[in-house]
Amino acid sequence: MSIESLSSTLANLGIKDEIKSFEGSNPTGNPFDIFRSYIATELATVSEIPAETIYSCLETTSKVGNGDLILPVPRLRLKAKPADLAAQWAEKFPTSSLISQATSNGVFLQFFFNTKVLNNLVIPSILHEQKTYGTNKSGAGKKVIVEFSSPNIAKPFHAGHLRSTIIGSFLANLHEACGWDVVKMNYLGDWGKQFGLLAIGFEKYGTEEELKEDPIKHLYDVYVKINAAATAQEEEIKAAKEAAEKEGKTYEAPVTLHDEARAYFKKMEEGDEAAKAIWARFRDLSISKYVDTYSRLNVHYDVYSGESQVAPESMQKALEIMEEKGIVVKDEGAVLVDLTPYNKKLGKAIIQKKDGTTLYLTRDIGAAAERYEKYKFDKMIYVVASQQDLHLNQLFKILELMGYEWASKCVHINFGMVTGMSTRKGTAVFLDQILETAKENMHDVMKKNEVKYAQVEDPDYIADVVGISAVMVQDMAAKRINNYAFEWSRMLTFEGDTGPYLQYAHARLCSVERKSGYKSEDTMNSNYDLLVEQQASDLIRILAQYPDVVNTAMKTQEPSAIVTYLFKMSHVVSSCYDVLWVANQEPALATARLSLYLAARQVLSNGMELLGLKPVQRM
Repeated sequence: MSIESLSSTLANLGIKDEIKSFEGSNPTGNPFDIFRSYIATELATVSEIPAETIYSCLETTSKVGNGDLILPVPRLRLKAKPADLAAQWAEKFPTSSLISQATSNGVFLQFFFNTKVLNNLVIPSILHEQKTYGTNKSGAGKKVIVEFSSPNIAKPFHAGHLRSTIIGSFLANLHEACGWDVVKMNYLGDWGKQFGLLAIGFEKYGTEEELKEDPIKHLYDVYVKINAAATAQEEEIKAAKEAAEKEGKTYEAPVTLHDEARAYFKKMEEGDEAAKAIWARFRDLSISKYVDTYSRLNVHYDVYSGESQVAPESMQKALEIMEEKGIVVKDEGAVLVDLTPYNKKLGKAIIQKKDGTTLYLTRDIGAAAERYEKYKFDKMIYVVASQQDLHLNQLFKILELMGYEWASKCVHINFGMVTGMSTRKGTAVFLDQILETAKENMHDVMKKNEVKYAQVEDPDYIADVVGISAVMVQDMAAKRINNYAFEWSRMLTFEGDTGPYLQYAHARLCSVERKSGYKSEDTMNSNYDLLVEQQASDLIRILAQYPDVVNTAMKTQEPSAIVTYLFKMSHVVSSCYDVLWVANQEPALATARLSLYLAARQVLSNGMELLGLKPVQRM
């Protein structure tokens, strides 16, 4: 909606007041901003406080009884008593066709919207904007790289990787919804000593038959076995060394599996064709499998990168810059950066091992420089577990010390761990296994209602989509920084506020239109003044809040903000069904109510898609 069409709509509603624009406001896309603008402008006249200050302090409320917007007067930091000011301003504030009432409640000034105006602004806006309702252009002209998922190749995609994947996908969707130009990047862990260990393990335990049959599982099994062998070997060497020392003898440690792995990786870095050919084969097989899993999760990438793709020249240039800046020191042949003078917690970061091989940090430095050179990003987000907080803090500080102005544009969005799994110990649960189990469980639930099941065109697909919703929503429902233990019951529950509940809420809203006897085009000229019930008012108010919820999520980078809102909104929708009937009602009333349900379905769909879910129409 343009400013001109908004002004025309308001004029038709009898509102002649100019809607001023404030920093961060979006009156054409956010109904609440229309009311904020009016309140700020009118209250500035009453209070002699700058309208911009008032606008920034207005807050939404969780309870309708407290008003639609409130002003916590203490936030204005005035010398007079806040409660006295709230009472004075409430008395002087002019009611209008936009604001039906302004009251004081202690230190709060409460504003109540005109219900009819809200009805005639919100529903048409949603039905007109459709998928763009809730989006904005706050990031227009800016580019962001979102690096997420980034699993290690030749290892299984398990529940631990799921967190980075779905949080990162959400953040990419969120930035797109706010007008950013987004580059979704998967920076694979496809280089390092572990691949030397895997290659050695494959020589010992691998078979071509099993590799062709199920490459990911076989490589995983090999990795677990070689790790166990390496650990057992280290324990044997430690025991032998202690025994020799007790006898006063000198112990000469043999070449270990880890030594062999380091030597193999050194050959890879030096370009040994045979070593790189084996590595490339493992990499290609892993990526092919990942693409299938990502597609199933409704996740798509613009770029598949990886540690191996960082040019040696970029890492060499980084080392030269660090030497020129005098921020590296040598310690027994290794090259490191001592960050303790800047922050003791950052410690010393190794940039190059004494054998000349690079580390993850070295490659991250080179990769960051390459990315800025290519994309000139305004922000680069690393979606990585909190376990890597130190690593990312070291990376950002080193980039700053190297003199890169864009270092401040690098952001770490962290999250808690899924505990109870280990790749090395072989206790990781494959994500494909989780998704298949969720799908089977959902299928069993669907079959219990034979009538509805018969109406579903592709029950296998629907069971998969709804099962995936269960897995994803349980992960995003709480604050992302929280750890949680892997439990099958947690992943597969369909009771209460879950992904299947949101899917059911959407499917039921779809059924309202199917059973109504009307089509969406029949609602074009609906009379929204007929929506006088409290349940209708409650639903319209919460639908109006969706653009604000998107803004909040953008500030906090929390998917839980969207999840919580969708559950709350779905509960309000559910309370409407016993009162706001559509079928067998007078046409004017039926189409008005159907318009409200269509608007609710659109907002629910928009929120679910923002989370990365696929809303279903039947289940």
